This record gives sequence, structure tokens and C-alpha cells, in this order.
Amino acid sequence: MRETREDLIELQALLDRSLSRSTAHLRSIINAERTLTAERLCRVLTGMCTLALSTVTAKGEPRISGVDGHFLRGKWLFGTAREAAKARHLAARPAASVAHMRGEDLGVFTHGTVEILNPSDGDPAADWPDLLAYFKGFYGEDAFDWDNDIVYYRLHPHWMAVYAPDFAKLTKTSDA
Repeated sequence: MRETREDLIELQALLDRSLSRSTAHLRSIINAERTLTAERLCRVLTGMCTLALSTVTAKGEPRISGVDGHFLRGKWLFGTAREAAKARHLAARPAASVAHMRGEDLGVFTHGTVEILNPSDGDPAADWPDLLAYFKGFYGEDAFDWDNDIVYYRLHPHWMAVYAPDFAKLTKTSDA
């Protein structure tokens, strides 16, 4: 778990706020007995998590694709090839949604706006050197041309909900 105390406080506030603004239908599915605290969520979301990423075309048509997601400091980070359609979508329209699901045991649903961490024509995010070291440690130093082939994003969430009916079951199959 890489989150600071402040990260956990911010994430818990987001989770509470998101659920309180949700429909009665969603709250009948995701409630205090079937969700996770920020701390427990961060204990479960370790390593690489496959995400379904939703972007929007110029015509307003939704597109969904898979990406490797990493939950770091209470936010999703993911990458793709610079020439990928989703990279063009996010450059023009940075609103995105992601979902990470593990069968019926876990669903993490997030809506927000992406920040490009390593732009090709500007200054990278202040924490990019540390994040790049993390990604190189995970994927391998020579996995990509890190400067030219890959663009990484951080999803700044404005809404996030977590469905998890059995935390003990999750921790039996996770690194937590």
C-alpha cells in the first residue's frame, strides 16, 4: 500500500460523497455492508489491475477498451500507445470512466478527468520520475521506449463507488 494518511482521508471522503449522491437503486446494491473503506480498497488494489476504460469519440460515441491499471495514492494510473485511438480521444476529451471487476466479488467504478503524466511536448507531472521508476520496475526497464511509445494518465476521480460483499474473500486471493 503506497497511500499516505492524507491520500486515505481524501479517498474515503470521495467514496462517501459519491455514494451519498448516488441513486436509491445503486445504494440498494452498494451499501455499508457491501463496500470497502478507503484503506481496505488500497489493500486489495495492488499490482496491475485490468481496467475497462471508456472514452468518447468526436461524434460523442462511447468506446471501451482494456488497459493495465495501477491504483496508486488513491487514483487509477494507466497507459497506452501514443498512437492508440483512446490516446486521441483522451487528448481531445479528457473525461473518462474506468471499471475494475473481479467476478461478483469486487467492482470499482470511477468517473473523472485524466491528466497526462508524460506529455510528448511539455513538462511531465512533478511525480513522473518516481512513477516511471515504478512502471519500469513493474514492466521492465526495456519493455517500451518510455519516452516515445507510451503515454501514461492519472484519472482524477470526481465519483467512485466500490462493490465488495466479502472483504475476507478478497484478501484470500489478493496480495493484501
